Amino acid sequence: MASLDSPRPDSPPNIPSLAIRTQDATNKFSRSISHKEASFAETPPRLSSTSLSPRLYLSQPSSPRLSFTSSKQDHDLHTIYRCISSVLKKDGQILSIAASNGLAYTGSQGSIIRIWKLPEFAECGQLKSKANMVVSLQVSNDKVYAAYADCKIRVWHRTWEGAVKHVRVATIPKPGGYVRSYITGKDKMMKHAAPITSLAINVSDDILYSASLDRTVKVWRISDLKCMETIQAHREPINAIVVADDGVLYTASDDATVRVWRRNFCSGDRPHSLTVTLPAKYSPVKTLTLTADGGFLYGGCTDGYIHYWLKGWFSGQLQYGGPLQGHTHAVMCLATAASYVVSGSADSSCRVWVRDPEGQHKCLAVLLGHRGPIRCVAAFVAACGTGNEEVDDGCTICTGSLDGVLKVWRVKCASSTARGTLQNNCEYFELA
Repeated sequence: MASLDSPRPDSPPNIPSLAIRTQDATNKFSRSISHKEASFAETPPRLSSTSLSPRLYLSQPSSPRLSFTSSKQDHDLHTIYRCISSVLKKDGQILSIAASNGLAYTGSQGSIIRIWKLPEFAECGQLKSKANMVVSLQVSNDKVYAAYADCKIRVWHRTWEGAVKHVRVATIPKPGGYVRSYITGKDKMMKHAAPITSLAINVSDDILYSASLDRTVKVWRISDLKCMETIQAHREPINAIVVADDGVLYTASDDATVRVWRRNFCSGDRPHSLTVTLPAKYSPVKTLTLTADGGFLYGGCTDGYIHYWLKGWFSGQLQYGGPLQGHTHAVMCLATAASYVVSGSADSSCRVWVRDPEGQHKCLAVLLGHRGPIRCVAAFVAACGTGNEEVDDGCTICTGSLDGVLKVWRVKCASSTARGTLQNNCEYFELA
């Protein structure tokens, strides 16, 4: 049974310290360092409602304030899933994960970022720094961006000459990265005043975004690593940010809202303007994810709900789609891959959802095995087929937990149809 201790100075931002206690202390995490699990499970999809007793409770089960109808079970839809790898290192809690070009990166309480080769998920390298606690990771254009608890971002350049190599190229902000304005008598501090919680990259606009518990989002120009703008985004700490290919920025906060921002190139010192505020039904929003085409936005909340919004292609409106129900504690991380949505929670479970062509969602599987809250997830889809036809070969999922274990799962839907009957409660939000 797990218990909460008082927060330690080296604890990750916004995440409680975790101590795992078992009856036999010598049996704690008794598995080998790298353990392959080949057992299969073949089950019908789980109902998207609270039906499982989690192995770990961080608080009393929440009482959701919504009363939407959950998905009904389709008896012709079967799911095959298994844990294919389970790795325990001496890095402490796993806090972040990112993947790109056949490599995955994981950050933890320690100072090491581990590099894994996909799809076999074999460790193939490490990135080291003097700072501890890698709270967020992003990879883009052969550069790796890592946000640490010291409010700084380290940058590595990746090369493919023979073997994969990483070279440390910068730290954001640069030493002396603040400017004093003698005219106004104010300091424009480039460094965040509180730990960074999330990173996002807009490659086309050459921008790196960083969100922080100081309630701001900083806009960095990637080419010279200068801070271009500081957005006073929310009245409460910001937990997550994502950016779409069209440059629209989404921010999630403890104020129970998701805010949508657009970049205006002719607006002077404040190029980002607030477009719309999306309410998350009175619950702080801890994590965000966006589909590759920008059509669906998902927000995970502390009450265990995942709210989603869909974007109208012609009207330019955001439509509230409803909640996905199932987790009993806070949703701490989200990921999307093709039509799959993956959620990790403080209830120590990972849920895998599938979205049908009509935009309805079905919970395919509940992945159990972690002994602590799941802090980060990543999902990958491998499509196979010949000619113009591609067949969905399932989803590979990586989960990182505060128990220090990294697990890799394979989930495959045995049926090509996934129909849900979520109540369609439509609310429209105009994007200016």
